Amino acid sequence: MSKDSGIQMPGLFGGLMRYNEEYDSKFKFKPEYVIVFVILLAIGVLALEFLFPLGV
Repeated sequence: MSKDSGIQMPGLFGGLMRYNEEYDSKFKFKPEYVIVFVILLAIGVLALEFLFPLGV
């Protein structure tokens, strides 16, 4: 086991970035809504590919 030498390393960015205080979005979505939107978007892309194949 190592001994505690009393030396502390500084944190990353030195406390310069505070994400919660710096920016508050006007749009707030629940994660469930984002997942459903991505699934619906993927289904839409697959449906378009099926209906209008590129023929490549």
